[in-house]
Amino acid sequence: MDTIASLFSFITWPVSWVIVQFHKLYGAIFGDDTGWAWGLSIVSLVVLIRICLIPLFVKQIKSTRNMQVLQPKMKAIQERYKSDKQRQSEEMMKLYKETGTNPLSSCLPILAQSPFFFALYHVLSAIASNKKIGVIDQTLLDSARQAHIFGAPLAAKFMNSAEEVTALGASLTDVRVVTAIMIVMMSASQFFTQRQLMTKNVDLTVKTPYMSQQKMLMYIFPLIFAGMGINFPVGVLVYWLTTNVWTMGQQMYVINQNPTPGSKAQDQYLTRLLKSITTHGEVRGRTRRNTVKRIVAKGPDRNDIERKFVTGLAKLGLAAQEDGSVSKSDSAAAEAESGAAQRRQQPKRQTKAKRQSAATQPGAKDAGSTTSKTSLQKQDDKSEQDEKNKSSSKDSSGSSRQAKSGQRKGPQRPKHPSKK
Repeated sequence: MDTIASLFSFITWPVSWVIVQFHKLYGAIFGDDTGWAWGLSIVSLVVLIRICLIPLFVKQIKSTRNMQVLQPKMKAIQERYKSDKQRQSEEMMKLYKETGTNPLSSCLPILAQSPFFFALYHVLSAIASNKKIGVIDQTLLDSARQAHIFGAPLAAKFMNSAEEVTALGASLTDVRVVTAIMIVMMSASQFFTQRQLMTKNVDLTVKTPYMSQQKMLMYIFPLIFAGMGINFPVGVLVYWLTTNVWTMGQQMYVINQNPTPGSKAQDQYLTRLLKSITTHGEVRGRTRRNTVKRIVAKGPDRNDIERKFVTGLAKLGLAAQEDGSVSKSDSAAAEAESGAAQRRQQPKRQTKAKRQSAATQPGAKDAGSTTSKTSLQKQDDKSEQDEKNKSSSKDSSGSSRQAKSGQRKGPQRPKHPSKK
């Protein structure tokens, strides 16, 4: 670790200068030799660095979302060109270029923080060795060596020996208890930050190997930092714990205000937005108007959560506009009511058990027998009528034949006299 930190010695002067400036401010309040003055100086250094890294953090969020969306397409490219690695790489780069995605953007905040992290480690190691570094002269060096945070010196480590800790004016038990608590808090904050990202701000409709990798890293990263933490000075643990808490809060804000489409966080956000519109009758805030504007622009490509939001507006008699506002719409309310009425009027399908029990009831048998009897009677009546028609037709045909043969029944008309 000391060798790596020495590679960033060129940035130790600005880091030490920033710490000294904050120490002057807090030293006037808490005292120059107190742990509060030096500890808050390190915390302020973290806050200053993270504020400067906000643009990189925004790029990281966008890159992470784009990578989640592109996972199905990337998987298709890998399967299509699995025998041609060069063509596979070309198609991947083409996909990144078309979508404006940079895979390295997700690592930018960590990479940008690394020089400051190792520079601070180098400064604290020099303090532990009683060596002047950067703008920290002998007076400031003595003050920093006397500063303790809950009984643990800033330059003390978990793996220090009893002699090294005694030279810093502390006990080994205090140092190990404080460092152990800080290592656990550092690992827990790292785990919670990654878990918050995986459980709330991930599109649940996309199932890719990328999701499995992120879930695995959620458990691996805290273990890695816990193993590294036993070699970090207390001041570095303060730095890393502060940056983890900052990341967790920053990510929580982004998830609540600009969640990933299709995620659980988006469902919660649009539910809150719908309640706000119900209360105030309008969309309040530029961020919320931009959200409504994006949903309107998607049109038929909206996901289920966004369609539910649009349906909720229609039930209120409102329609989302292209500028992100909402306006009254009687047609939207009528369509929502008619759709609800149709769903209510649709008969509920009976289960198989109910249909069988209804068929075995005695009333159903009687009704069935009555119906069958009625139909049989109609058939019998029809057959009798057919037989009568046949017999009448036979009688008429027989009488016509008898008339032709001269065997006509009944009174005969007298012959004409000329024919006698």
